[in-house]
Amino acid sequence: MTLMDFIRGGPGNSGNRGTTALPGVDVGRMPSEKALADPEPLPKVSGPQYYTYKPAATRAVRTAGFASVSASDATRFLVQAKVFAAPDIAAALEAFYAGNGEPLWVASGDVNDKARGVLNLFEHADQYGLEPSDYMLPAPALTTASVTTPSQSQAPGEIASATDTATTTSVDDKPAAPASPGDEHDRVLMQFELALSAKVLMFAQDMVRGRLDPNGISGYHDFKRKDVNLSAVLPAAKSQDAVAYLQSTVPQGPQFQALKAELDRVLAEAGQESAPIALPEKLLLKPGATSPDMPGIIAAIQHTGSEALKTKHAATLAAYSQSPDYTPELVEVVKSFQSEVGLKPDGVIGAATVRKMIGDRAQDKVGKLVVAMEQARWLPNDLGQRYVFINQPAFTVYYHDQGVEQFSMRVVVGAKAHQTFFFQDEIETVEFNPYWGVPQSIIVNEMLPHLRQDPSYLDRMGYEVAVNGKAVPSSSVNWYGSTQNVSVRQPPSGDNALGDLKILFPNAHAIYMHDTPSKSFFQRDMRALSHGCVRLAEPRKMAAAVLGTTQQDVDARIATGQNAAVKVPVKIPVYVAYFTAWPNKDGRVEYFGDVYGRDAATVKAFETTTKARASHI
Repeated sequence: MTLMDFIRGGPGNSGNRGTTALPGVDVGRMPSEKALADPEPLPKVSGPQYYTYKPAATRAVRTAGFASVSASDATRFLVQAKVFAAPDIAAALEAFYAGNGEPLWVASGDVNDKARGVLNLFEHADQYGLEPSDYMLPAPALTTASVTTPSQSQAPGEIASATDTATTTSVDDKPAAPASPGDEHDRVLMQFELALSAKVLMFAQDMVRGRLDPNGISGYHDFKRKDVNLSAVLPAAKSQDAVAYLQSTVPQGPQFQALKAELDRVLAEAGQESAPIALPEKLLLKPGATSPDMPGIIAAIQHTGSEALKTKHAATLAAYSQSPDYTPELVEVVKSFQSEVGLKPDGVIGAATVRKMIGDRAQDKVGKLVVAMEQARWLPNDLGQRYVFINQPAFTVYYHDQGVEQFSMRVVVGAKAHQTFFFQDEIETVEFNPYWGVPQSIIVNEMLPHLRQDPSYLDRMGYEVAVNGKAVPSSSVNWYGSTQNVSVRQPPSGDNALGDLKILFPNAHAIYMHDTPSKSFFQRDMRALSHGCVRLAEPRKMAAAVLGTTQQDVDARIATGQNAAVKVPVKIPVYVAYFTAWPNKDGRVEYFGDVYGRDAATVKAFETTTKARASHI
């Protein structure tokens, strides 16, 4: 066989003539294959990406069908109002004003009290985790000055400003007759009327489902946006106290309410915040050592530690004389602090302990709370009486039943290069003694380099290989070709990557909870270490909880050594969440690091949205 014959077949596909090979399987490997292989880099399977956020598109509100009280009333100028809004908001405006002749926000030639109350509410939108400038409107210029037609690039709900070009147009865009001062006054009011209604709809929608489409932030977000009944908003605002109605749209779930109360508290205390205690970020101090930072460490614990901790160690703290020595008594204080904040209580003061000692500044807390309130709006208002909540930045999973947290445990989540997604689903199955189906990303990114050096690698490691569903030896597969038709799985065993069990909630991201033989990872404070799935510190406890059985029953099923899948009696909601601020079982909000940088990406999306909404105002 010539070199060209080999190349035409591709590396490793030079089998004997007349022999039919399975796709992807080499039936006759040449000794010089490695030397003849294409000198191309190894392929890679890339994960999802973070996006440049794009706010919702807008369109002009179609005013031609708007009703008016009479031909001489100010409402006749509603048809000349120029407002741009998201399509669903524009449609709600069109439906409301087509059958509503009376203005909602204007009376007796002026802005009414209902409108002033709503504008005042908008000024305090930050109390609800929203951005006030997204909803504010400039006061109408109620003078005889000419009023302008907004450009096509105006933001949703924008009202014309007195600085625009002084050209008034009619509905069909033909030049209108010169307007009287009274007409100009009425036009300004009707422009304000429509613009404020657009802002009210936007505010109500944001209160319910949030400002952002989470799926526009990154490929790691996976949510169906909530439906908001916009057609009910303006009629409700008309028939009742508009401010009270809009306030009633705030999510009432206990988690959101705890976040809102914490935001109120932090904003109130922000001006009284003391100067931060300075400690080196990369401090590493072990028991028995000395450090000039020791006084700062004790001061930080006294500032951020609980009253219970300070009471327990009152004698030690009172006797401390600013010594640099890290004595056994002080080690016990530090261990108590570490245990209190969820760190490994080993007395070693490293970066994670320093972050907890210093705590978040008020400004940082506000930022985390605003992001958390936005994200809480993506979830159901009521998480349910029985559910599993995984909070990735906390590296913790919580099991709730009868509306109460029953237990929590440490978890390992995806490393930054293999991030765990942010989504919700339902637990359906517990599989005992599971097989591990190796994802293509791991086959290509991690196994392929070994397999090109040693095609029998998977055979020796005890993995099962199949090509197009047919079992084959690992050594017979052409690992220089495509692996799309190649599947690899690891049988149940003590070394199985999934350990004794996995808990499934089928989803497009192939993420689930499972056991692991790598138990030492749970002793680490930073536990973003997996390929994306969620590893459980106490998997048998969680399996028993979701199955509604005992751990003894779970133990017995595992002891058989047989692979078996058991349906959960009732599907249980699972929230694979990402919150750097979240209330604990006592309702106290705890703060965590932004391990994946998702808060930062969300804040950028906020900024882009606000800029788009404020354009040209």
